[in-house]
Amino acid sequence: MNPRTLRVLEYDKILARVAEFCAFSGGEDLALALLPSDDLLTVQEWLAQTSEAYKLLDQKTDISFGGVHDVRPLLDRAERRAMLLAQELLDIRNTLLRSRTLQNTLTRLEHSFPRLAEIATNIEPCSHVIAEIGRCINERGEVVDGASEALSRLRSELRVAQERLLSTLDRIIHSGDFRPYLQDALVTQRQGRYVIPVRAEHKGNVAGIVHDQSASGATLFIEPLRVVQQNNAVRELELQEEREVRRILTELSELVADEAIYIRRNIGILAELDFIFAKAKYAYTLEASAPEVVPILPAAKPIPSSVVEDDDSQAVYHPGTMLDLRRARHPLLDPNTVVSVDVYLDDETYIIVITGPNTGGKTVTLKTVGLLALMTQSGMMIPVEPGSKLSIFEGIYADIGDEQSIEQNLSTFSSHMTNIIEILEEADPASLVLLDELGAGTDPDEGSALAMALLDNLRDRGITTFATTHYSDLKLYAHNTPGVRNASVEFDIETLSPTYELSIGLPGRSNALIIANRLGLNPVIVERAEGIVRPDALQADALLDDIKRAKQEAQQVTARAKERERQAQLVEADLRHQLAEIEEARRTVIAEARTTMQRELEEVRKEIDQTRRQLARASQFGSGAGSHEQFLAEAEKEVTRRQRSTEEVDTNVVRPSGDRVGGPIEVGDRVWVPTLQASGEVLALNERAGEAEVQIGNFRLKLPVKRLELRLKAVKDETPDRVNLLGGNAQTGMVNSPGIEFDMRGERVEEGLAKLERYLDDAYLARLPWVRIIHGKGTGALREAVRTLLRQHPSVAEFRNGDTGEGGDGVTVAKLVSS
Repeated sequence: MNPRTLRVLEYDKILARVAEFCAFSGGEDLALALLPSDDLLTVQEWLAQTSEAYKLLDQKTDISFGGVHDVRPLLDRAERRAMLLAQELLDIRNTLLRSRTLQNTLTRLEHSFPRLAEIATNIEPCSHVIAEIGRCINERGEVVDGASEALSRLRSELRVAQERLLSTLDRIIHSGDFRPYLQDALVTQRQGRYVIPVRAEHKGNVAGIVHDQSASGATLFIEPLRVVQQNNAVRELELQEEREVRRILTELSELVADEAIYIRRNIGILAELDFIFAKAKYAYTLEASAPEVVPILPAAKPIPSSVVEDDDSQAVYHPGTMLDLRRARHPLLDPNTVVSVDVYLDDETYIIVITGPNTGGKTVTLKTVGLLALMTQSGMMIPVEPGSKLSIFEGIYADIGDEQSIEQNLSTFSSHMTNIIEILEEADPASLVLLDELGAGTDPDEGSALAMALLDNLRDRGITTFATTHYSDLKLYAHNTPGVRNASVEFDIETLSPTYELSIGLPGRSNALIIANRLGLNPVIVERAEGIVRPDALQADALLDDIKRAKQEAQQVTARAKERERQAQLVEADLRHQLAEIEEARRTVIAEARTTMQRELEEVRKEIDQTRRQLARASQFGSGAGSHEQFLAEAEKEVTRRQRSTEEVDTNVVRPSGDRVGGPIEVGDRVWVPTLQASGEVLALNERAGEAEVQIGNFRLKLPVKRLELRLKAVKDETPDRVNLLGGNAQTGMVNSPGIEFDMRGERVEEGLAKLERYLDDAYLARLPWVRIIHGKGTGALREAVRTLLRQHPSVAEFRNGDTGEGGDGVTVAKLVSS
C-alpha cells in the first residue's frame, strides 16, 4: 500500500487502538506492524478469524491471555547458556500454562470455531518444562527446598546454624555485662554477618570485629569474637546454598534452551491469537460487522450512454469493483456524534463526484471510504451495517489535505498536482483513488477544466475514484458522463449548519446567497447578486430543491413500506407459531383419545371373556347357550373391527382429497374437521345446540356443526347389516341392542328417568353385560336421581362412577344382571 495514503488516512491511529487491546507485547507488535493485504483469500481468512473471535467473546467471557509474557529475549539468553533467574523461569512457565489452557479451550470448540482451533492446534504444550519449573520454583519466584536433596539438606543445616548463632547473640545482648554498651538490644546483619549495635564510645568494651557504623557515627556494628566461628559456619552454608540454587537454575535454563524452538513458536501463536482477539475487542467498541469481500470482475458490456457514440472505441466499461457501505461511520470520530453515511457504486458507476459546502463532511466521507477499505483488507471488522460489500483493491491512493511546503517551495496547488501525478503513474483498474478538492488552489476556470480532464483520464482507464469539488461545472460533467455520478453532502438552511449526510445521485447546490441573507446581509446586495448570477444556475438550484423533496418523499414511502413488511412478517411468524401449537395440541388429543379407546376396548374384551366363562358354567347345567355364543362371536368381531379402526386413527388425520359437498349435514355423513385436520362420521345431531357428535376413528367428539365440512353423504339402507357393539341383530332372533351408552344430558328429570327405565329394560333383553349412563355433572341432582333408580331397578346388579377416561363424575357405569 502507498505509505502516503496510510498516513493521510490515519491508518496508524487505527493500529494504535487495536494495539491497546492486546494483552502482551507480542500481539502489540503484530498490531503495530500490520499492513493491508491485496490478496482476496488472505483477507477472507483474516476476516473469518476476526469474526470467530468476535462470536467467541460474545459466548465466552473467560478467554484470557493473562500471565502471558513475551519470553523470546529470555529464550535467546538461555540458548547462549546464560542462567535465567527464578522469576524469569516462572514467567516462562506461566506463559506455557496459558498457552496450554488456550489450546484446550479452542480445540474443544473446534466445531464452532475451526479457524481459531486450527491456530491453537500448533501449540506445543511443553508439559515437562511446566512440571519441572513448577516443582523447583513456587509462585513467589523462590526456589523451594524440594528442588534437590542437597538444597533441602543445606537449608536444614543452615536453619540449625542460624538458630544457634542467634541464640548466642541473644544471650550477649541481654547480658548485664554488655547491656550498658549497646545502642539497642537487637541483632542485625551487615555484609552478610550477624552483628550487634554498640555505642561508639564503648567500642573498647566489646571485643569483636567492626563491620559498619551508622550515618551519625554514634553506633558501630560489631561482630563479637565469641560468635565469629558460628558466623563463619552460617556464611559457609549460605554460600553452599547459593551454589546449589545456581546449579538448579542453570539446569532449568538448559531445559528451557532445549525446548526453545517450541516455546518460541508458542509465543508466535499466542501473539497471533492475542492480535486476532484484539481486533475482535476493537470491533465491539465500534459496534462493527464483517463486510463481504468480493473479487474484481470487469464488466463485459459497456456502460449505457445518453449520448449516441458512432465510435465503439469511446465505450466505457465498468472495472467490476464493488463498494456498498451501509450506514458507514468514521472509526476515529466520536461514536456518539458521528453521522453515518451510505456509500455505494452501482453497475453503471465507478466515479463519484461529491459537492457541498465547506465543513460539510466531504473530506470525512473520502476518509471513511478509504480507511474502511484499509481496515477490511487488514482483516478488521468495520463500523457498517451487516450486508456491506467491498472489493479488494490492489492499491489505495489518496490526495487529501493541504500539504503545501515552504521548504520545497510548493504551493497548495503544486503539492496537490505532485501527488496526483504520482497517483496517475501507479493506479490501475484494481485501484481505489480518493481526490480531495480536485483542481483547487488555482484559477477556477482552469482548475475546473483540469479537474474534468483528470476525471476523464481516470474514467477512460477504468479506475474507481471518489473526488470532492466546489466547481459547478463538475456537477454537469458528472450528470452527463457515463460511469460518473453526482453526490452531495446535505446542508440545513434553517440552522445554517451541515448535516454531514451524504446523498448519492444529487449534486450539492450553492447556498451562499441564502446563507448571506440569513446572516443579515443587506437585502439589496443579495438581490443584486441574484441578478448577476446566471438564470440557468438559479433554475438549476430550484430544480435541485424539487428533486431533493421528491427523493425524501420516496424514501419516506419506502420506509413505511418496509415497516409494513416487517409488521406483516411478525404477524406471519406469530400465526405460524399459533398453527404449530394447534398442531401439537391436535396430536396430543389424538394420542390421548387413542389411548382411551384402547383401554375401553380392553375392558370390553374382558367383559366378553367373563360372559363367555359364565355361559360355559351355565352350559354345564344344561342351559342352552348357542344363541349367546353367536352373539358373543359377532360382538368380538365388532371389537376387532374397532381395534383396527383405533390402530389406523393416524391415517384419519390426513385431509381427504375430495371436494367439499353441498347440503345439510345429517347422521351418517362423512365430514372433515379442519381444526383437527381429521375426518369422521356424524353419529348424532343436536339441532337446538347446533352441535354434532362425530366419530373420529374410535373417538367420539361433540363439535359445532358450523366447523364441519361435508365430504360424503350417508347411503340410505333400510336393511340393518351392521352389528352394534354388544348389540343384537334381526337375523339372530335377539332384541336389537339399544347401545352401551345412554345420554340424558338436557333432559328433565322425570322424562329422563322414564326413558332410562325403558333403556335399561331393552339393554337387559339384549343381554348387555353393562351400560354407560351419561348424565353430566351440573348440580348433581340428575346424577342422584339416576343412581336412586339404579339401586331399585331389578336388572341392575351394581353400578360405579365413570373412570377418568370414561367421563368421571358425569358418567355412571351400571352392570346388569345375567338373564
